[in-house]
Amino acid sequence: MNATEPRRRWWPRSVRARTALAAASAAAVILVGIGWWLHHDGYRQGTQIAEGQAEQQLWALVDQLNGGVVPARRSTALPYEVVATGRRTAVAYGGGMDAFDPGTRHVLPAPSEAREPGSLTILPLRMPVRDSDSRDRFDMAGRTYMVMFADISADELSSDKAAALGVAADAHLRVYVVVLPNTAEAIAKTTDLLLLRAGLVSLVLIAAVTYFAVRIALRPVEAIRVLTASVTASHPRERVTVPATGHEITALATTINTTLQRLDNAAAQQRRFVADAAHELRSPLTTLLASLEVALAYPERTDWPAAATTAARQTRRLQALTEDLLLLARLDTRTPTADPETVDLTALASQLTEQYPRTERPLTLTCDSTAPAHAHGNLDEYERLLRNLIDNAARHAAHRIQITIRNQDDWVVLTVHDDGPGVPAEDAERIFERFVRLDDARSRDHGGTGLGLAIARDLAHRHRGTLTLTPRTLGACFQLRLPRAPTPAGK
Repeated sequence: MNATEPRRRWWPRSVRARTALAAASAAAVILVGIGWWLHHDGYRQGTQIAEGQAEQQLWALVDQLNGGVVPARRSTALPYEVVATGRRTAVAYGGGMDAFDPGTRHVLPAPSEAREPGSLTILPLRMPVRDSDSRDRFDMAGRTYMVMFADISADELSSDKAAALGVAADAHLRVYVVVLPNTAEAIAKTTDLLLLRAGLVSLVLIAAVTYFAVRIALRPVEAIRVLTASVTASHPRERVTVPATGHEITALATTINTTLQRLDNAAAQQRRFVADAAHELRSPLTTLLASLEVALAYPERTDWPAAATTAARQTRRLQALTEDLLLLARLDTRTPTADPETVDLTALASQLTEQYPRTERPLTLTCDSTAPAHAHGNLDEYERLLRNLIDNAARHAAHRIQITIRNQDDWVVLTVHDDGPGVPAEDAERIFERFVRLDDARSRDHGGTGLGLAIARDLAHRHRGTLTLTPRTLGACFQLRLPRAPTPAGK
């Protein structure tokens, strides 16, 4: 079983569902973070409100005690207790402390040492467990609460007030108010419920909106897919509709149309190349077959040496054309140059100049160079490139061919200039196309196959260089520019 199959069972396949799930997941993470922050912030604010209420009640009790008045048991909302040194029972209590029966013994501890009157202290205290089965309304028994208290010194009161409170004249009183977390917990609970409901609704809405938004956005892509599926390599004439919105789909449609146009051009070029190759192969085959059929039909009147010469010439032409076609097919595959080496173009051009076969016409072939010119590449391919340029110049030159090689900054510039009739400006690029001959009146036996310059340019591009026809007042001048390589060590 494929290891990815369990994952595919629950993971949605469509882009719409995946995007909706991703958006909902991201929103869930954000909402959880916001909910956590709101929960803690709400609880903190609720705690501050509870502490404010407790402090307000505490000072109200202190004012009553300073006036010699014993607070009523049900006059406050929060649990409180007033204890004093030298007294076992509480001076006053209420707000829920009744369940602990402080009338028998005070619940909260009496002050062990006097604190400065008017100072406020807050600290956690654990409520004792009740002996009775009575239940207080806040269920405080056995739980720890924050308790706020302030001290009162009885010696600062008059004897009548101290007597009214039921404490000795030298006693110290402590007023306790329990800070209940009910307010904070209620706020946090309400906030949590609201956030949970709002979060679930938000996640559903976000997932739905994302799903339908992506579905609408992908409609042009689906149209492009359907139209592209109908395109074939032999007839890539279909084009997708480019939306006028200017977004990424427009760029996708434009790119696909450009790709289809290149495919169309490549298919047309391939058909043209096959037709031209068939035509070029048919010409020597026809000549060869005709000469052989005539020789076989009239053997007694046939000049067999001449017939064999004609057959050999046409066979060599077929061989050269076949080799050129195979080389072009290899160059079209864009395979990188195997084991590139450093080639001295100056030495190569000089060698070709010296070894070039003499033609029937008087022709002067010279090479002008001031220094070695090195370039990375394949020696055989460079030799084929230069030989094609020289062969082309030899077919059109009147008396002279000049090869010039110079090092210019990071480039090696090689030119092949002949004194022939030249090339019209409008045909400066067309001559590099395959099977193109400008002089139709020239004999095909001496005019080449029309592939030499095309092969030369492809070889130049293969070595990251350029081959162009530069304007000249006399003849044709081909300029080859190649990246310059460092001089090898020891040379």
